[in-house]
Amino acid sequence: MQEFDFSIVEAAARKIWQDQQVYKVEIDQSKPKFYVLDMFPYPSGAGLHVGHPLGYIASDIYSRYKRLKGFNVLHPMGFDAFGLPAEQYAIQTGQHPAKTTTENIATYKKQLDKIGFSYDWSREVVTSEPEYYRWTQWIFIQLFNSWYDKSIQQARNISELIKYFEQSGTVGIDAACDEKALIFSAEEWNAYSEKEQQDILMQYRLAYQSYAWVNWCPQLGTVLANDEIVNGVSERGGYPVERKKMSQWFLRITAYADRLLQGLETLEWSESMKEMQRNWIGKSIGAMVRFSLLGHEQELEVFTTRVDTIYGVSFVVIAPEHDLVNQISTPEYEDAVKEYQKKCAAKSDVERQQDKKVSGQFTGAYVIHPLTGTHIPIFIADYVLAGYGTGAVMAVPSGDQRDYAFAKAFDLPIIQISDAQKNLDIEADATKEGKYVNSGIIDGMTYLEAVNTLIDELQKIGKGNGKINYRMRDAGFSRQRYWGEPFPVYYDAEGIVRVLDEKELPLTLPDVENYKPSADGHSPLANATQWMNALGDGKQRESDTMPGYAGSSWYFLRYMDPHNENNFVGEEAQNYWKDVDLYIGGTEHAVGHLLYSRFWNKFFKDNNWVSSEEPFKKLINQGMIQGRSLLTKEDSIQGMPGGIYIPLSYSGPGDKIYKDKFLDLLKSDSRFERINPETDVRWEDVEHKPFISLQAEVEKMSKSKFNVVNPDDMIAQYGADTFRMFEMFLGPIEAHKPWDINGIEGVSKFVRKIWRLYQFNEQGTPQFNEDATKEELKILHRAIKKATEDIERFSFNTVVSALMIAVNDLGKLSKLSKETLNTFPILLAPLAPFVAEVLWQKMGNSKTIFNTEFPLYDEKYLVEDSVLYPISINGKVRLKLEISALLGPKEVEKIVLEDAGAQKWLEGKSPKKVIVVPGRIVNIVL
Repeated sequence: MQEFDFSIVEAAARKIWQDQQVYKVEIDQSKPKFYVLDMFPYPSGAGLHVGHPLGYIASDIYSRYKRLKGFNVLHPMGFDAFGLPAEQYAIQTGQHPAKTTTENIATYKKQLDKIGFSYDWSREVVTSEPEYYRWTQWIFIQLFNSWYDKSIQQARNISELIKYFEQSGTVGIDAACDEKALIFSAEEWNAYSEKEQQDILMQYRLAYQSYAWVNWCPQLGTVLANDEIVNGVSERGGYPVERKKMSQWFLRITAYADRLLQGLETLEWSESMKEMQRNWIGKSIGAMVRFSLLGHEQELEVFTTRVDTIYGVSFVVIAPEHDLVNQISTPEYEDAVKEYQKKCAAKSDVERQQDKKVSGQFTGAYVIHPLTGTHIPIFIADYVLAGYGTGAVMAVPSGDQRDYAFAKAFDLPIIQISDAQKNLDIEADATKEGKYVNSGIIDGMTYLEAVNTLIDELQKIGKGNGKINYRMRDAGFSRQRYWGEPFPVYYDAEGIVRVLDEKELPLTLPDVENYKPSADGHSPLANATQWMNALGDGKQRESDTMPGYAGSSWYFLRYMDPHNENNFVGEEAQNYWKDVDLYIGGTEHAVGHLLYSRFWNKFFKDNNWVSSEEPFKKLINQGMIQGRSLLTKEDSIQGMPGGIYIPLSYSGPGDKIYKDKFLDLLKSDSRFERINPETDVRWEDVEHKPFISLQAEVEKMSKSKFNVVNPDDMIAQYGADTFRMFEMFLGPIEAHKPWDINGIEGVSKFVRKIWRLYQFNEQGTPQFNEDATKEELKILHRAIKKATEDIERFSFNTVVSALMIAVNDLGKLSKLSKETLNTFPILLAPLAPFVAEVLWQKMGNSKTIFNTEFPLYDEKYLVEDSVLYPISINGKVRLKLEISALLGPKEVEKIVLEDAGAQKWLEGKSPKKVIVVPGRIVNIVL
C-alpha cells in the first residue's frame, strides 16, 4: 500500500490549486455572493504563533464550505501595516519601518500559505502602501468637507452649510457641532473675515481640529485613544500615560451615536459584544443645569440624569483640568489646587475612574443654586473627567455613594430628598420611589412629576433644559509619530487649514534621519523642514500622522475592488459584494476598530458610496489559545511546555540525592526565581530519565512570556491538515483554551486512517467496490448530516469528532464503494484541504475538489433498522439486546422475556412489571 506522506500530499495539492487558479475570485452574477473576512493582522517581527491562526482556520473552513455550497466566496487577506511597533523597532535599529514591514509581511505570507488558506492574494491590501493610503487620505478630505445635519440624520457637504449661514446664520440650524459653537446672524457671518469663518466651520466639520485634554504617553511620544490604554498604562509597551492639553485632529463620531446604537439591533453579533458598544456609546437622557458662579459672569453647566435630586446638592465637583479652575480658584487655595492638578495629570482617565480612594481640593469658589439661591462650594476631584459631559457634577450625597463618601471625607451636608430614602446615616440611597421632601417646588411629588416640573421651571428661568448626552467622545485622530498616513492638509500663511487637491494624492512620507518624536509632542515629521515647507508661500504641512485605525476603518471595502484607480471601491463591485457576511476576530476590538468601521461605513452610506448601512452582518469572536508561561526561552522543549531536562547524575525514581541537587539548582539559578519547589515542581520518570515539570501559568501567548509556539514547527512535524484540525479540535471557536499538544497525535493518526480507507496499491490506485452497502451508506449520510449542521453553526470541533467516528466505522468494513470514496473527501475538504484534494484526484477527478458540490444527506439512510436496548432488571442494566426498530412495545417485551440471557437474571420469577421505552430501554421489575 502507498504510505501517507503529508509533504508529498501538500506539494501535489498546491500545484493543482496554482495551476487551476483555484482561489482567484471575480464578480459572478450567476452565483450568490458570500464575503468572509478575518480581522487582518499587524505584521510584527515575531511572525505568527499558534494562537493567531485559530480564527483564520475557522473562516477558511466556512469559506471553503460556502464555495462547495454554490456561493461565489470572497475571502481575502491583507496587513494592517502602519503603527507603533514598526516605528519603535526603527528607533532601536535605525532601519526604515517600510523595510522591516515588508520583510515581516513576507514572513507572515509564507506562514499563512503553509497552513493552506484559500486567500486570493491578488486582492491583498497593505495599509502602509501609498496606493492604499491615497484613499485613506481622500476619505479624510471628504470628512473634513462634511457636516452632520441632525434634522435628516445625514452627512452633507460643507458648501451647503456655508450657503445656509450666508442666508440665515445659525437660526434654525440643527447640526452636530461643538457645545460652545458661536451663534450669529447672516449679516454677521457675511461680515466675518475668512479666518473667522473657517474657525467657525471647524466647529461643524466631521474631521476637525481642536484643543483637548488627551492621553499623552511620553515614552511612546504620542497621544493614545482611550481604547489603547489598559489598566492605566499604554497597551503597547505598558508605559505610563498622563493628561495633556494639545491641538489634535478629531472625527465627530458622536454625530452618529444614535445610528450606531440603532444599527446594533440589526446585527448578528453576540449580545455581550453589542452591550460593550452600547456601554461605550453610553446614551443618557437627562437635563443640563446652569449654575451661576458667585462673583463671576460665567455659568457652570452640569449634565445630570437625576435632575429630580437638585434640591439635595450640597457641593459641586469639577474636573481638575476644567477650563474654569484657574479662573475661579481664590488666592488662598491657588497653590493647593495646582498641586492637586499636578497629581491628577499623572493619572489616565481609566485610573481615575477605577481609583476608589476619596480625594479632592476646595477651590475657594461657589456657585449659586438656580432654585434656592444657596451658595454651594466648588471642589475639584479626580473622579470627574473633563471629557465626559461638561466636566462638572452637581453632588447629591444622599443619592450617590461616591458623593456620599466625598461629603463624609470633607464634612459636607447630606440632605434627605425623599421619604423613601433609608439608612442615610451609613450610606447613600438612590431610590426613585416615594415622594420628595426638602425639595421646594417638587415636595410631595413622585419621580416623573418631579422631573417634568423641574425641567419646565429651569427652562422658564433660563437655567436649564432637557438634554440627551453620550459617554462616547469624538475620536482622536492625531498621532505624533512618523509611521502613519500623512494628513493631506496644510496651513496657509494666515494659519487657515486647507486640504490638498485630490490630484496631489497620495501625499507620501518623507525620509527622516530620526524616527523618535520630541518630548514636547512634535512628530518626527516636524524635523523634515524641506517636506514641511515644500508648498512655499508660507504654507506648512501638518506634522502629525493619522492613527493606526485609519487604514483599518475601511479596508474591507478595498478588498472588493483593490486595483481601482478611480474610486476607493467601484459601484459594480460594491453593489455585488455589498457587505461582509461573516467577520471573525477578537473581542479586543469591540470599542475600537469595530465602532470606527461602523461610523465610517455610515458616512459612506450617506454619500451613496456603499449600499449597506452596516459593514459586518455576522460577527464571531474567536477565543484565545493561551500558552503556558515558561521561565526563559531556553527552558522550552517542543511539545513539553514548561518542561526541561537537567543534566545531573541520576540513578532512578528514588534518587534522593538527585532531587536534593535539583532543589539546590532551583535556588541558585536566577532563571528559576519564580518557582516554589513545594507547589510548582512535579517529578516524573520518563524513559529512565528524570523529567521535572515546572507548573506554568496559562495566559496569553507573548514573546515576552516565552510561551510562544511557532505553527511552522507543528506543520513541519505533523502537516498542515493535522494542524488545522487539531486547532479546531481544541474546543469551541469562541472559547479560550490552553495550548496542549497531547491530542495532536490522535488527529495525525486520524488523517492516516482516512488515507488507508482507499487501500492504495503499489501504483497508488485506490481499491473500491462499485456498489455501496446499506451499512456504508448509513455511516456516510450520518456524517454528511452532522458535518452540514455543525459547520452551519460554526461548531468545528464537533465536525472533527463526527468525521473521526465515521472513519472508525468505515474502517471496520472490508472495502468501501466508489460513491463513499468520492464523497468523503468533499466532507473533509473544508477542514483538511490538502489530503482531501489529493484523494479526490486519485479517484480520477481532474478538476479541483473545490469546484464540486457539498453532498446532501438522504433521510432514508438515517433510519435505524434495529435498536440496542439496555435491559434493566430491578434498576440495574444486566444485558443489552439488539431488536428490530420496527417492533412495538409488546413485541419487544416478548423477545426480551424469551431471551436466554434475560431468563438467567429472572431466575424463573415472573416480572411484576415490564416497561418498554420504545427505542430507548426496557425496565423489568421483579
